[in-house]
Amino acid sequence: MAEESIQYFKGVGPAIAKQLSTIGIKTITDLLDYLPRTHNDYSQITPISHISPGVVTLKAQFKQVKGRYVRRGMHITEAVASDATGSVRIIWFNQPYRAGSIKTNEDYYITGKLELKRQRFAIANPTVELTSDIPVHTARIIPIYKESKGITSQLLRKLMIQAVDSTDQLPEVLPTWLIKNYKLLNYGESVRELHFPSSAEKLKLAKRTFALTEVFELMLASQLNKQLIASEIAPAISFNEGLAQSFISVLPFKLTDAQRKAVWQILTDMQKTTPMNRLLEGDVGSGKTVVAAMAAVMTMQAGYQVALLAPTELLARQHADTITELLKPLGLDTGVSLLIGSHKKQQKNEAHEQLQKGTIKFIIGTHALLQEKIKLKNLGLLIVDEQHRFGVDQRKELLKQNSKMAHVLSMTATPIPRSLALTLYGELDISLLDEMPAGRKPIKTKIISPNSRESMDMHIKEESNKNHQIYIVCPIITEGLVNTVNAEEMYKQLVSKFKNLSVGLLHGKLKSVEKSYIMEKFVAGKLNILVATTVIEVGVNVPNATIMIIEGADRFGLAQMHQLRGRVGRSTDQGYCYIVPSDSKAPSQRLRALTQSTNGFELAELDLEIRGPGAIYGSLQHGILDLRFAQLSDHKLIIDSRRAVIEFINRKEKLSSYPVLMRRVRMAQAVVTLN
Repeated sequence: MAEESIQYFKGVGPAIAKQLSTIGIKTITDLLDYLPRTHNDYSQITPISHISPGVVTLKAQFKQVKGRYVRRGMHITEAVASDATGSVRIIWFNQPYRAGSIKTNEDYYITGKLELKRQRFAIANPTVELTSDIPVHTARIIPIYKESKGITSQLLRKLMIQAVDSTDQLPEVLPTWLIKNYKLLNYGESVRELHFPSSAEKLKLAKRTFALTEVFELMLASQLNKQLIASEIAPAISFNEGLAQSFISVLPFKLTDAQRKAVWQILTDMQKTTPMNRLLEGDVGSGKTVVAAMAAVMTMQAGYQVALLAPTELLARQHADTITELLKPLGLDTGVSLLIGSHKKQQKNEAHEQLQKGTIKFIIGTHALLQEKIKLKNLGLLIVDEQHRFGVDQRKELLKQNSKMAHVLSMTATPIPRSLALTLYGELDISLLDEMPAGRKPIKTKIISPNSRESMDMHIKEESNKNHQIYIVCPIITEGLVNTVNAEEMYKQLVSKFKNLSVGLLHGKLKSVEKSYIMEKFVAGKLNILVATTVIEVGVNVPNATIMIIEGADRFGLAQMHQLRGRVGRSTDQGYCYIVPSDSKAPSQRLRALTQSTNGFELAELDLEIRGPGAIYGSLQHGILDLRFAQLSDHKLIIDSRRAVIEFINRKEKLSSYPVLMRRVRMAQAVVTLN
């Protein structure tokens, strides 16, 4: 029955079946998988003498039921409901069928809102069900579903009450020992309890079952990926102490302790024949590129090639310039080359030829490295900047060219909370750069009301007079959202307001060439102010920029705003960040937190707690983080899930023994993998 078409269900038919298909419901299984978004508890039945304004549930009989038209198009049905303790007035608007359908002297469950109507208390438009029937909409904890055109929670409950008898036919997801050891419900029972809870305790247990299953699947996917990576053979890159000392001695700055620790972890990994799969995580400006360059130097010296993937052409160029300067004192800069989409065909062909010969030792590029099917002679290290921006299959092509698997170093400026790192990136070893280079001053952050910009405007003029530059970031490009500043309008206002300053506009709808041109003008100091959307979020280094203004700040995630803030204060000059909400109301907890902490990891944890994992990664993980029940701030859940995964692996369980689990884990593996 579970795979039966929904069209033949009682109360459906072709028209409703078509509407249900728009939300993915075509079979009984689909219907059961359409889980509630929340629940309302109407299980508490109150005597009429004890009711007070608000939603109430009664068990009563109707003594009088009368319907009448009070004016054209308006029908009122009035009734009196009574129990042993008293009576209350009931009103339905524009439901003329009520008068004929309600039976007097029969017991009903009545759920509705008691409120003042024409100077008298009444329950307006309540839901009523005979107590002799199984209650679906009243006198219980009822499910509330995500609704769409023509599909209401009421309709879904009517269908669901018929379908829940099929839950015992649903295949089990988790092993029996896991369900027993972690005191979970089996899958069928948890689905049934989510749709029609028998008690608040059972509902809580069903939610926990689903939450643990979600996290277990992600963690198991990560651990299986780790096993796959461990089965590959990588080139052993030996540690050259003299080279390391030479590299450090010619740097124009001193490495932080965090950088030294990260370098040691990476170089230790690379000495093994098991492929390194490490994430180098650090705030904007914490010095990830220097750490990656040192790993590259060791790889090149051992006779292997290095590839660095950057998300944009501008960032690729910047990496190429930085790395060339770092390698020049060692005489290794001649082997560094750039490959980007805007290069002419001849340039690309030459790069392809030199890569295949091995003349180019260090290639830096964008998606062009992945899309143009380049051949490398002997890739030893792949460095991926902002790893979640590159497709998994494309990276596999690059890594699988040689007989040996290259070591992989991923870099991100997105602070990842520990629970999220354990869940989504369990196959990775993580190095943290949690110190800023010497001489950097903490960025001063202030919330400014949108109606009180005078002091901020004065500061813009002051910093411009010092030849410093200003970023202004808006949440949208053009008009569209109410009370939301858009980049195009902001640009016009600034051109008018600051006539002596040069202002640029940068957003995602511009062509790549236009974006590069505007950003390069700003980098070169030819623009005083850059108005932009979040296209400037990742990586670009403009040490001369000292002010970051975030407009419509309530529309950004905390981690995202922290990254934007990190675009300024990248020299010894003081950096400033102004947070401008959409309205003049009291600022939210999130915005206040940004003024109180400059620690990206603290802010990411708070963002995870308040808004969930999607706030940190948006849609970049292809929906894998659309967790319906798991709260990654629930540390016990994370610990239990991790324990269960370890036990699953230690028991040498075969994933193929659990077809539903296998399908879900394989999907998760394709998304969480970095290799």
